[in-house]
Amino acid sequence: MDGMEKIAARIREDADREIARMNRETDEQIAALQAQAQAQMDKERADILSRGERAAAERLERLKSAAQMERRKLELSAKQEVLDEAFRKALEQLCSLPDQEYIQLLTALALRAASTGREQLIFSQKDRSRIGKAVVVAANEAMVKQVAPELPDSLADSKVGAFLGKVVNSAAAQITGTGLLTLSEETRPIQGGFILTDGPVEVNCSFEAMLRLQREQLEKPAAEILFGKSEE
Repeated sequence: MDGMEKIAARIREDADREIARMNRETDEQIAALQAQAQAQMDKERADILSRGERAAAERLERLKSAAQMERRKLELSAKQEVLDEAFRKALEQLCSLPDQEYIQLLTALALRAASTGREQLIFSQKDRSRIGKAVVVAANEAMVKQVAPELPDSLADSKVGAFLGKVVNSAAAQITGTGLLTLSEETRPIQGGFILTDGPVEVNCSFEAMLRLQREQLEKPAAEILFGKSEE
C-alpha cells in the first residue's frame, strides 16, 4: 500500500470513529430527551389524575353534604308533622272532655283570666248552649265564696241556710263588684275555651290560642318525649 492509500485509509478510519462518536452522542441525547419527555408526561398524567381525584372527592363531599342536608330537612319535616299531630290531638282531647270535667276546666280558667269579675264570656255556638251558663255560674260562685262571709254550721246545711247563703252571696257580689260574670249573646268560631271581654279589652282563652302561644315552650319537651333528647 502506497502512501496515498495509507492516508486515505486513516482518514476513513478517523471519519468512521467520528461518525460513531456522533451517533453515540445523538443516541444519548435522544434517550435523554425521551426520558425527559416521558418524565414530563408522567408528571402531567399524575397532575391530571390528582386534579381529577380531588375534583371527584370534592364533588363527592358536596353530594354527601347535600344528601345530609336533605335528610335533615326530611327528618325535621317528619318531626314537625308528628308534633303538629300531637298538638292537634291535644286540642281534640281538650274539646272532647266530658261535660263536668270541661266545665271545671273552663271555670278554673275563667277564675285565672278574670281581673274585675264583671267580664263577659264568649263561647263557640256549640259550647254556649252546652256549658256556657254552667261555667259562668260556677265561676261566679267561686269568686263570691272568696269574699262572702261564711254562715254558721248550724245554718249551712239547712234549707234556710241555703236560702240565706244565696242572699249573702248575691249581696257580697253586688257590694264587692265581683262574681258578676255574664254569658255573652255573641259567639265566636273557636274550637274550645272562651273569649273574655271587658268593653274593648279581650283576653283570648280559646284552647287553640293558648296552645299556639304555649307551643314554643311546650314543643321542646314534647319533641324530647317523642324523639328523645338531641345531642348538641
